[in-house]
Amino acid sequence: MTEQPADTLRDQDFLRLDGQICFALNAASRAFGGLYRVVLKDLGLTYPQYLVMLVLWEHGTMPVKQLGQHLRLDSGTLSPLLKRLEAAGLIRRERSAADERSVHAILTEEGAALRERAVEVPRRIAAATGFELAEIRDLQTRLGRLTAALDAAAPQD
Repeated sequence: MTEQPADTLRDQDFLRLDGQICFALNAASRAFGGLYRVVLKDLGLTYPQYLVMLVLWEHGTMPVKQLGQHLRLDSGTLSPLLKRLEAAGLIRRERSAADERSVHAILTEEGAALRERAVEVPRRIAAATGFELAEIRDLQTRLGRLTAALDAAAPQD
């Protein structure tokens, strides 16, 4: 058997599944999803609904369009989430008096009160990672940089 050039070996290594950063990120995301499913069950929220609630707890009432920007979701994905949260009595949607084309997402009293029960969610998730807080912050920073770089590199529609 003849030796393969070093470049060929590297190319083959690049095509290994365990060498793909996208696969590692997807696997981690799926693992987080499974854990969040369990942790959020007591709150009656799905992970995407939890993200909506996080933004509203942090920023308060806001236009649905702005909420979608925070979450990086289009209206076709966000609208069903808001509809389910509204049916659960956690938010309400109202048209803006100033601009009827704009709809605002508003926490209800029940939605605002749910925040108290949700405080333990990030602690439980962080504990499950086995990482120190500094490691979690570093990973968040690196993932933010990665996201920004990929956004900049992606072709515009």
